[in-house]
Amino acid sequence: MSPRRVGILLGKEFIHGAKSFFFVFAILVPVVLSLVFSLVFGTLFSEKPRLGIADAGDSQLARLARELDGITTRVYPSTAALEDGVRSGAVDMGVALPAGFDGLVGGGGVTEINAYIWGQSLAKNRVILEATLSNLIVELVGRELPLEVVMTELGAAEAVPWRARLLPIVVIMTVVFGGTMIPASSLVDERHKRTLTALTITPTTLEEVLFSKGLVGVIISLVMGTIILTLNQAFGGQVALLMLVLALSSMAAAAFGILLGTLSKDITGLFATVKAIGVLLYAPAFLYLFPDLPQWIGKIFPTYYIVQPVFEITQQGGTWPDIAFEVLVLGALVVVLMGLVLVAARRIKQQEV
Repeated sequence: MSPRRVGILLGKEFIHGAKSFFFVFAILVPVVLSLVFSLVFGTLFSEKPRLGIADAGDSQLARLARELDGITTRVYPSTAALEDGVRSGAVDMGVALPAGFDGLVGGGGVTEINAYIWGQSLAKNRVILEATLSNLIVELVGRELPLEVVMTELGAAEAVPWRARLLPIVVIMTVVFGGTMIPASSLVDERHKRTLTALTITPTTLEEVLFSKGLVGVIISLVMGTIILTLNQAFGGQVALLMLVLALSSMAAAAFGILLGTLSKDITGLFATVKAIGVLLYAPAFLYLFPDLPQWIGKIFPTYYIVQPVFEITQQGGTWPDIAFEVLVLGALVVVLMGLVLVAARRIKQQEV
């Protein structure tokens, strides 16, 4: 396989593919959906964690918190006002500091801090705010302290907030549709116009053509997935792990798209196939809309192993042990799909001869 020929084919795919309906759809629709949902909720899916502080004295902790870019800090005039703010969801976590807090904590007189948590706050926001609070106290006193943050939940709890339920739908549409339909439609178009045969009688091999088409799907899927998560501020604390999941998901989607392209004789047939298997692709994401349904149902669908790791990392603050099984299954799915692509390549060669 020649990197130079693959590069030329890749450039051709981007130049000509940018004019296609699927290319435009894969880029515009996820962004539009994110903006629509942000208008409905008055905010993007996962804004900065919000910390509330009620300071009975003149602690430097509030000043340090306001200087942080990663969180939003609001100062309340009293503990009662702070509790009302937490209960209403104005902040995710609230901390009431007693008079002379800086001196008490510096002298080791405080070993426990009471914090109030909004019942519908995201798990990842709680983790971020708790870690931030501990780091601020270390910065305040200049050393590690054996402090414990005691959480008290206020306000009605909701198993999964609506903004978190909707994120998997946007992510799966972004990653799966773009990664699948762009290479599939391009391959169907090449076969229909017989330009695929013309390409393969040159030094360019069929494998290079298929690789370049799949690579376009991977790039669009990965870039748009990253953009959507960035727009929704939903990366969580495991950016590298999330990018690994997105990369594997994009590869799986692109390989599946190549397979669809080999099975479909024309665009009409491609649409019919996608319509027929649509439930297999998007069902796991729709299950998140209704958390009362048995969530194990999603495990029977291949795209569950894309959605679940993303949801776990972005909304639950998950780490590698929490998603290891799903990522391994996703990796195995990529290997299987790659093997099927090789079989499909041999099938196309026989048809084009």
